[in-house]
Order: sequence, then C-alpha cells, then structure tokens
Amino acid sequence: MGMQNNLFADYDRGGFYCEMFGTSDKALAHARKIVTRLSRMKQSTLRRRADATEAELFNLGITFTVYSDKDRIDRILPFDVIPRILSRKEWAHIESGSVQRVTALNHFIHDIYNGQKILKDGIIPSELVLGNANFCKEMIGFSPPHGTYSHITGVDLVRGGDGEFRVLEDNCRTPSGVSYVVENRHLMRRAFPDLMDQIDVLPVSDYGSRLRSMLNSVAPVKGRAARVVLMSPGVFNSAYFEHVFLAREMGAPLVEGRDMVVHDKVVYMRTTNGLERVDVIYRRLDDAFLDPTCFNPESQLGVPHLMQAYLAGNVNIANAVGTGFADDKAVYAYMPQIIKYYLDQDAILPNVDTYSCRDPKMLEYTLANLDKLVVKPVGESGGYGVVVGPKASKAELATLRQQVKANFIGQPRLNCPSVPRLSFGSRRDAPTCALTS
Repeated sequence: MGMQNNLFADYDRGGFYCEMFGTSDKALAHARKIVTRLSRMKQSTLRRRADATEAELFNLGITFTVYSDKDRIDRILPFDVIPRILSRKEWAHIESGSVQRVTALNHFIHDIYNGQKILKDGIIPSELVLGNANFCKEMIGFSPPHGTYSHITGVDLVRGGDGEFRVLEDNCRTPSGVSYVVENRHLMRRAFPDLMDQIDVLPVSDYGSRLRSMLNSVAPVKGRAARVVLMSPGVFNSAYFEHVFLAREMGAPLVEGRDMVVHDKVVYMRTTNGLERVDVIYRRLDDAFLDPTCFNPESQLGVPHLMQAYLAGNVNIANAVGTGFADDKAVYAYMPQIIKYYLDQDAILPNVDTYSCRDPKMLEYTLANLDKLVVKPVGESGGYGVVVGPKASKAELATLRQQVKANFIGQPRLNCPSVPRLSFGSRRDAPTCALTS
C-alpha cells in the first residue's frame, strides 16, 4: 500500500528511515495490514476514536507525575492511535538481548555482595561500586532466594537511524511504567478492535499473572501459599496509578509501611482478621525509606526492623535492597565488559557511546561539546537531571558547565528513525500524518 493512499498521502519521512515504511513509499511487510486498514478509515472516524481514547485516559485516571514541572504535575498518558509496530524478528532480538543483560546484572550484583571477584580482577574500578551511594554494606554476605536481586528490571532502549536498538540505561531499583504498556494495549483493543483483528500480536495482558507467579516462586518459605503484597509510598507518589493497577492485576494487597509490623524477625500485615504473615514484598519505594531503624530514621513510609526480617530469610523483597549501584550510569558504561565477564558473550544489545567524566580526557571532551551531547548525572534515575545539549539555552549550558565533574556522563544525541503519528490541524475532521521520533 503506497503512501499516496488517503491517510498517508502527505506523510514525509524527512529523509529518515521510517519504522513503518523503511526507505520507500510502501509499508514494510510486518506493518502492511495495519497501514492498509488505517488508510481505509474515514478521517472523522480516526478523530472520534482519538478523542474517545483521550477522554477514557482522563476518566480512568491513567496519569503520571513530573515532579520537576511546577506548572503541570499530573499528566495523562500520551497516546497515539497509530501504533508503533515491531516485527517478530525485531522483538526476538530485543527479548534475547534483555534476558542476557538482566542475567549479567544479577550475576554482577551477587558477586559484589559475595566475593567481589570482578573488582579483584580489575574489570571495573572498585571505587565506582564500593564508593557508590547505593551500595548497601548491610547486604554483604547475603544472597536472596535463587540469587535474584533485580526481579523486575527496566531496560531503556533507543533505536538509531541505522535501525539498531541500543541501551540508554538500566533500571535495577524500582523501575516503573509497565502499567502504561498494558493500558495502552487495552485502549487500542477497545478503540480499534478492527485494526488488529486476525493479526497475531504478542499479548501483554498476562503481565500481572506472570509477575505474581514470579514473586510466588521467590518466596522464602515453601509448602504453603505465599502471601505477596505490593508496598507503595502512598497516594502522592508519581506512579501511584501503577501501584493500584499492578496490585489489582496480581490479586495482591496494596499496602503502605504503616500496614505492616515486624515481630520476632517475621513481617505481618494488619488485616480486619488480625495479623497475617507476609512472604514477599514487591516494594515501590527507595532503599532509604524502607526501614527507619536501618536507613533514614526520619522515614514515615517504611517498616521498622524490616531489614532484620529480610536478612534472617523470613521475607523476600523485590527488588532486593542495594541494587542501585548496578544501574549507576558510570557502571552502565562497563556493561559490555560485565556481560563478557560473567556470561562469556558479546552484548546482543550494545550501549550508546558513553563518555565517563571520571576520565580526564572524556571530561575535557564533554565540556568542549556540551551543546552537542546529552549530559546525565550518574546517580539519578527517571530522567531527572538530564540536559539535552542541542536543546539547552546558553544560560542552561553555562550552569551545566559549572556542575559537570566526575559524577557525570555524556552521550551523543542519536539520529532516531521516524514513526508516523496522527496530528490534527485547525479543522477537527482533517487529520494529517506527521513525524515523531
């Protein structure tokens, strides 16, 4: 189906590789049915369905919070009625690369708390790990069930203009966002049941049951049904919608720290029927707030003596305490070496080129090219503190120049491929196809 047909008549790739059309005016084989069906739809139908999905997002409260935006904090999930389509082959590549990466990360974290062989062998500078604020000395010598530390890992991917997927960063602490993936799919199925009819799309709706099954499998006590809970900081957290969503999908209680208590190194949940033992805590708050008797004494969000129960092996916590050093952006630069060290394999998903400012020459290069690079503080997560040089003002770059030192990295801004999205002009019934990346 050529781009000259209906909806895609005015679509211009702008010279970029397009994930839907490649480099021609014909849809790629795996996207052809979707393009054909979209092209046959009336423009008024697309507009109506787009409006309906946005209204549903608002009514369902599917929001996320941007703490750094003082003018607009709660935002509904961005949604486009034109799906981003990956072929089965592309997804298989992403899946195998992600499995490899997460496996290596878990080996790495286990080694750091049990032997530190990778440091002794000089693969990674010791100070990057042992001097990291997220390294938890209380975890030394401890191994959780199955040696799994990062049970749920977020691997942030970007696709370059050459079509290759690269990893931007890893998230081993409390990664969030999967609920938006599932809700996005639910919205597409409700708004466009005819778009994906008889197309073999891999499912995502079973995420909750798969998550529950995984958490059950790492319960420290066998022989009885495991009690799994999702621990949330509360309603004011940026991802609270997701906490409610995942608890519902798993069929697990949604609790806060005040809902639990520790007796004799065993965790219990307060219920209307009295105390019930807790076996696995899927926690969605940072290490510092988990246990005021072990970490931040001012925390009102945690459970006193939780770490005693954890280290005694009476409860499991996902993700494990002390995983944050593994997703530090300075450590990220060593991921190809980490994969090679533990798995004796080359990385399936390569890193984005990274300039670690702890190296004097790389620091010099980063400072000389601030207007061309994306600069990130190594200890942050969730995109906070990131400065996109090509989009920054002179004043922002001047401020950044004073801040950049060893605990920053620089990365080139990639030329990403284009994907079509639906945009609307002044006439509500006149959609046009525009580029986004």
